[in-house]
Amino acid sequence: MPYVEHHIATADGVRIYARDHAPDAEGLTPALCLPGLTRNAKDFETIVPHLSRTRRVISIDFRGRGRSDRADPATYRPDQEVADTLQVLDHLGIDKVAIVGTSRGGIAAMVMAARALPRIAGVVFNDIGPKIDKAGLLRIRIYLGSDPRFTGWDQAVQILKATNPGFPSLHNEQWMAFARRVYRDENGLPRADYDPGLTANFPTAADIEAGKVPELWALFDMMADVPSLVLRGEYSDLLSAATVAEMQKRHRKLAAVTVADRGHVPFLDEPESIAAIDQWLAEVDRRAKA
Repeated sequence: MPYVEHHIATADGVRIYARDHAPDAEGLTPALCLPGLTRNAKDFETIVPHLSRTRRVISIDFRGRGRSDRADPATYRPDQEVADTLQVLDHLGIDKVAIVGTSRGGIAAMVMAARALPRIAGVVFNDIGPKIDKAGLLRIRIYLGSDPRFTGWDQAVQILKATNPGFPSLHNEQWMAFARRVYRDENGLPRADYDPGLTANFPTAADIEAGKVPELWALFDMMADVPSLVLRGEYSDLLSAATVAEMQKRHRKLAAVTVADRGHVPFLDEPESIAAIDQWLAEVDRRAKA
């Protein structure tokens, strides 16, 4: 699908890459797609064609990922990623957005609530919540920061299968499409599409085991009146059913859907994901008109 590309300089000179889909669309609240820790705008190629039928859609590469500049690893933090994102929105003249936040992107949405709540029209939490499960963090810690040298795309698929459990029903073509979103093509071979320096601000295995990972309930509670949706992969090791239940207790506008045959994270193109996102957007648009 065609899109306009932007390279937007932030306050510290780091250029942030953004894809601008349907930039001339007017009337409905734009959607903002914020990716996972090691992911980028490519991750939303599964859902952007659907979203952009009705509205403008911006998908961002956080600093150090994809086509955004690499930077001081000390700045690979959600608060800095939110500051960058707000600068992108300001540059594009967008005041208010409906956020689709995958994993780290959902954390960024919660941080944004503390800094710029009036700019948030709604949030999809894609397999993320205020409390993150230990098992998923330890799994990510194992592969985070590695830059493997692959002999071909089939090998990249095998690595993906090993490091992303909980996707029992994917066929070979889906795994290959997944790999193409996760890795970049460098002279015909896959390479990691993020700065290995991301490990600098990720909890150590010892801290994870000791439970020294902050919970973000206070930030989540600030969003109690924001139309929201949480999607949880049936086999997720990062977002527990108990955390989703607690989110629903605390949030008056939160819908919750379990996505079958998915681990961390759902791809967003599953029928139940699309149906839930459409219902969420209908509520976002209804409130905007009101």
